[in-house]
Amino acid sequence: MRADEEKTWGILAHAGAFVLGFISPLVVWLIYKDRSAWVDRTAKEALNFQISYAIYLFATGLSIILLIGFVLFPIVLIAYYVFMIIGIVKAASMQDYRFPLILRLVS
Repeated sequence: MRADEEKTWGILAHAGAFVLGFISPLVVWLIYKDRSAWVDRTAKEALNFQISYAIYLFATGLSIILLIGFVLFPIVLIAYYVFMIIGIVKAASMQDYRFPLILRLVS
């Protein structure tokens, strides 16, 4: 796979999640994991990020019942978008990026 193709698929693994959630990195990973080691790592990291933050957002959403969610939910949501944008920028420069505070469920 050419470097420009790797870059495109790495960016799509991250940016596609704005519309498709975890589906975008999952599809990129399943299709391209054997064609490029970098796309494999990048898409797995994006997939783990999406799964982790879905869990975090669900948990903080539930914690609204206890009122602490009113504080936690916006913080987690802002962190989600900030880290997603960082992932896109790193993918655009073809740098490996390990998201902080995520569960590494797909390895």
